[in-house]
Amino acid sequence: MTEVPLYNRVLLKLSGEGLMGDQDFGLDPLTMEKMAHDIKTVIDIGVEVCLVIGGGNIFRGVAGVAAGLERTSADHMGMLATVINALGVQSVLEGAGVTTRVLSAIPMTTVCEPYIRRRAIRHMEKGRVVIFAAGTGNPFFTTDTAAALRAAEMNCTALMKGTQVDGVYNADPKTDPSAERFDELTYRQVLTNDLKVMDASAISLARENNIPIVVFSIHTPGAFAGAIKGQGKFTLIHNKREE
Repeated sequence: MTEVPLYNRVLLKLSGEGLMGDQDFGLDPLTMEKMAHDIKTVIDIGVEVCLVIGGGNIFRGVAGVAAGLERTSADHMGMLATVINALGVQSVLEGAGVTTRVLSAIPMTTVCEPYIRRRAIRHMEKGRVVIFAAGTGNPFFTTDTAAALRAAEMNCTALMKGTQVDGVYNADPKTDPSAERFDELTYRQVLTNDLKVMDASAISLARENNIPIVVFSIHTPGAFAGAIKGQGKFTLIHNKREE
């Protein structure tokens, strides 16, 4: 346990559903304000932060495909949903006093900046939060994969995965009261046991670039800052010696 942050630059991955609060759709202002407060706390202890946000609270590409849409078009619609979320989170963060920039993988210069790696790094070096919107800019890739990719490009020392529960379990704790939480896992264990943390391509990308993944509850006040300090409940996925 330490009061000093274990990581100096992190990427926070949030699901679109995490922004809904108790609603069935869209953005919940109160939930977003709580998240903004937690992010500001982390910025205030000297950690550089960037974000990737999903779009499932507005539109999910796979759902569009199931409804009969062509996959590429459905994925593009999902990417635009992440831009909506990014602009919403930017507004709330700036209202909390955190200077924020949105960089989109799909250029739309009237609403945000295009994604340029060096520009993004410079923003973070100046203490700004950077939100990466529109995933990777390509169909067939999830925002989990986009998060792992951006974490590698930004030279992040950790990928923080904010979820609905306080770590990785061997079953869904919401439906199985006997589900056990893991304190620590290797990338191989996650892939071999098909644990539903992030998709396999995201886990593999983090593994290849030796980026630890920290899974914690985004709904627990202070959990983001706590996990960065090694405190509280979370699951650490990393390259522990694998024989």
